[in-house]
Amino acid sequence: MASLLTKIFGDGTKKQLSKLQKKVDEIEAIEPEIEKLSDDQLRGKTDEFRERFSNGESLEDLMAEAYAVVREASKRVLGMRPFPVQLMGAISLHEGNIAEMKTGEGKTLASTMPAYLNAIEGKGVHIITVNEYLADRDAKEMGQLYGFLGLTVGLNGNGLSKEEKREAYHCDITYGTNNEFGFDYLRDNMVLYKEQMVQRPLNFAIIDEVDSILIDEARTPLIISGTAQKSAQMYQQANSFVTTLKREEDYTYDEKTKGVQLTEEGINKAERYFNIENLFDLNNVSLTHHINQALKAHVAMQLDTDYVVQEGEVIIVDQFTGRLMKGRRYSDGLHQAIEAKEGLQIQNESMTLASITFQNFFRMYNKLSGMTGTAKTEEEEFRNIYNMDVVAIPTNKPIIRDDKPDMIYKSMQGKFQAVVREIKERYEKGQPILVGTVAVETSELISKMLQKAGVRHNVLNAKNHYREAEIIENAGQKGAVTIATNMAGRGTDIKLGDGVKEVGGLAVIGTERHESRRIDNQLRGRAGRQGDPGMSQFYLSMEDELMRRFGSDNLRSMMERLGMDDSQPIESKMVSRAVESAQKRVEGNNFDARKTVLSYDDVLRQQREIIYKQRFDVIEANEDLREIVEGMIHSTLERVVNVNTQQELDEEWELDTIVEYVHGNLLEPEDISADDLKGKEPEEITEFIMDKVRARYDEKEEELSPEQMREFEKVIVLRTVDTKWMDHIDQMDQLRQGIHLRAYGQTDPLQEYQAEGFRMFEEMIVAIEEEVSRYVMKAQIRDNLKRQEVVKNTQAVSGGTDEKKKSRKPYVKTQDVGRNDPCPCGSGKKYKNCHGK
Repeated sequence: MASLLTKIFGDGTKKQLSKLQKKVDEIEAIEPEIEKLSDDQLRGKTDEFRERFSNGESLEDLMAEAYAVVREASKRVLGMRPFPVQLMGAISLHEGNIAEMKTGEGKTLASTMPAYLNAIEGKGVHIITVNEYLADRDAKEMGQLYGFLGLTVGLNGNGLSKEEKREAYHCDITYGTNNEFGFDYLRDNMVLYKEQMVQRPLNFAIIDEVDSILIDEARTPLIISGTAQKSAQMYQQANSFVTTLKREEDYTYDEKTKGVQLTEEGINKAERYFNIENLFDLNNVSLTHHINQALKAHVAMQLDTDYVVQEGEVIIVDQFTGRLMKGRRYSDGLHQAIEAKEGLQIQNESMTLASITFQNFFRMYNKLSGMTGTAKTEEEEFRNIYNMDVVAIPTNKPIIRDDKPDMIYKSMQGKFQAVVREIKERYEKGQPILVGTVAVETSELISKMLQKAGVRHNVLNAKNHYREAEIIENAGQKGAVTIATNMAGRGTDIKLGDGVKEVGGLAVIGTERHESRRIDNQLRGRAGRQGDPGMSQFYLSMEDELMRRFGSDNLRSMMERLGMDDSQPIESKMVSRAVESAQKRVEGNNFDARKTVLSYDDVLRQQREIIYKQRFDVIEANEDLREIVEGMIHSTLERVVNVNTQQELDEEWELDTIVEYVHGNLLEPEDISADDLKGKEPEEITEFIMDKVRARYDEKEEELSPEQMREFEKVIVLRTVDTKWMDHIDQMDQLRQGIHLRAYGQTDPLQEYQAEGFRMFEEMIVAIEEEVSRYVMKAQIRDNLKRQEVVKNTQAVSGGTDEKKKSRKPYVKTQDVGRNDPCPCGSGKKYKNCHGK
């Protein structure tokens, strides 16, 4: 037996399996004792395990007994007794690894044991599936077992209310799809009140079809997008107002920091121009922001120095190299303000509010495990990125499936004709056949050919996926012919009908090799489950994409020299090996691409975790945020003071600039003058102003009740953080898209992205501190304070492909417009090519 294991699985796997076998023996030894327990005594074990865990026993200490309890409960409730190999898989899952268990080996039942054991901890277990049908099916079927043992089971589906989701997440075990868990995480980090959050901290996840979720979908980001509450009109109005202002009288400009701010006179002008009482009222946050950005665009940003205009677009000039940075945009609305200044079409505001890749979402769990029939080919990736080993679990019965060598034809037409002949021959003797295709078009082409040949069949592809489970479940019946795209039907067993074993079991026919060996292995694995008979064979042609990409020309010319026509295939192990090596190369390329995506997303991950943690601290804080806010004011003041006191002689210090900043952002004009600051060291200046700020803060606190003041602080901090973070994500996205061009300048794009991303994040933190300081000190506090979302109409998008087509707005002509003038509808086109048609 030992030498057979070594031959099949290799020496490393043999050691793993022998370790697992020891633990299986422990579970088997306890079984007779557990069998004697009554239903109530078996159920009572759950509370006993919880008590023992709280008294210091570890989950490992409890494992053997807990698994024996689940095994016995499964016999009583489901009528199924997990095999020793299922126990092996269950132990691997608890250890945070991937159990590679072949199709039909009972992965779903194996997952119940680690789910039960880890639920004892009381922190929640997530069981993640590839679609809602499987989540619903498994929650209902396995829910009977968990319910018998006294555990609660939740189903986290799309369309549930926040209350229903919260209830599902607070169950001991929660089923759902990878998309839904990921989007809930992002939504939880956008809420305004702690009570609106639905998830608990991410503890332990078991991912079904782990290769599909962590590898095939690894490059697909989850994105929450929405409509920003900003408009082109606001930029244009702010731009018009700013052109009426005069330097020194209405605003001051600090060339060192490129800081521009309104004076008292400028603030008065703004209030008259926009017909408002107080520019710093909370209702006018957006207007103040637009005015500030318009001022910066006009005063601090110079055409042909900081940016250029080309083909109707504002393009940033790199300060250090002088190169044009195409694809980059200034954040925080500055780019739009420059567009308004230059009379260009104002581009849409950023729409991405939150995003995360599956790679980074699942790496946040304390412990992660997974199961699939095919993972060994991607073992290196699972180990490097997710720190999970792949444990190949032996099958309960030996596999007797006949995997025939590939049949290679000269043309696609010859291949498909051979496939149809093979299907018809097997169909006529009643053998069920599963035909795997790579593309929807191929499945439809074969379907038409089978119709002509008089073969009844079902087609399963993206167009009728709603019948997926029903079609797959019947695919093992006598005479059934099922055409499916390769990924269809994962997670659903094909069970053989009566009399099927006698005609050879299920025949799997592949019509093309996939670029990943894993997908081909999944297709093969549909046949020969649980020791059943079966057969698999791939039909290829020289015109297949994989063959074209990896040098089929020599083989094709050889076939022609030998005078072989389309009816004569080559059945060659050598060609099969060549195809497999081609697949290995493609898999390597795909792994590198996913690693690159992860390297870039890691930069944003670190920033995301900082912002989300700070945001959560603000939402959760019961005590006041005054200390945090004062810290922000202190940092802001320190920066202003340090920049203006750099000269060696204190007579040259720009104390007037400091005072102007303080008047504009923190205090009233009567509170402080330049004379008050003379003769003081920079640290003393900062502390002197901070004392005045604290006194003003005390006055604000006296105006309101403590609850209102605390809520006022939270309103300001949350709104500022959300606005700046949303803009930062957009700016990082723009940077990511254009960064590869840096490679032409002999620099590493990833290092550039990391350095620039860090600098941009620092700038965002500074901007948050400055804005919070200004609004806490200057805004008028109202009684009916309410936290507001920065954006409306959010939607969850997987992969960010939900770009809606921009429709032209209707335009009613109210003025004479020249045919070559820009169209007043704002499309950016000439009038004659737009509404002038």
